[in-house]
Amino acid sequence: MSERAVAILVFMMLLFRVADDQCTNDTPRALVEVVQETSKNLPRIVGGLPAMTSTRADRDDNGAVKILLVEDDASIARSLSDSLVDAGFEVQHVTTGKAAIAADPGDLILLDLGLPDMDGYDVCRRVRTASNVPIIVLTARGDEFDRVLGLELGADDYVVKPFGFRELVARIRAVLRRYTAGSDGETIAQEVGDVLTAGALSIDRRTHRVTLGDVALALTAKEFELLSYLAEDPGAVRTRTDIIEHVWDSNWFGPTKTVDAHIAGIRKKLGDPRWIESVRGVGFRLEVPQ
Repeated sequence: MSERAVAILVFMMLLFRVADDQCTNDTPRALVEVVQETSKNLPRIVGGLPAMTSTRADRDDNGAVKILLVEDDASIARSLSDSLVDAGFEVQHVTTGKAAIAADPGDLILLDLGLPDMDGYDVCRRVRTASNVPIIVLTARGDEFDRVLGLELGADDYVVKPFGFRELVARIRAVLRRYTAGSDGETIAQEVGDVLTAGALSIDRRTHRVTLGDVALALTAKEFELLSYLAEDPGAVRTRTDIIEHVWDSNWFGPTKTVDAHIAGIRKKLGDPRWIESVRGVGFRLEVPQ
């Protein structure tokens, strides 16, 4: 243990004595005042120590959700990692897009767009082609165009900096609410349901697989939920409000363009926009192209 760590440990012991009113008359008043004054700066002092990182080996048995944090700003990454670990998550931190693509995505990815080696949008697109792991974008780019682009490229949520930590945790839990990571790393739905079919389209909610004829489609978690919701009653019109309540949740306060962005992404992957018909002023419905 380093001299600095020992000093902080001794200081903490003194601090607890002062806090618990266990100081005796033998404790110099000057020392008590120093401890009390220094305690105000404790977060800054302790913050100078190297951050403790969690490892998969010592947290797997606890079933902790594994988060891949892609963030090049060291101060933001350290603060966010520590807070996430304190909240019960396991965090792996990388600073570049190439490292993010090569890393184990875990159960969820928190992705910053402003990376030093490549744009975060490219990282999102390349990760999405290989995995259905949920992705939450964390960025200072707050324009509607950026939000829609991120969602179209496969992100499941989009959080603009600065943001509150409690809000971020709530969004993480919302994205993961009905999804867990399977033993082989594939994202699957927790809710077991029947296979939904519409023409050549087949949606297996148990295995989280979508096929069109003999072709497997790689959908994001939200795209899968949205397509499944439409396929539950082909031909029926689903309003935007219904879609948001069932696919996101009733407390969603994001832009309404979110639904349109996901619909556009699904249409592109289906290869024919006629699969999902827009009903002007109402919503969308699933139709088998004739």
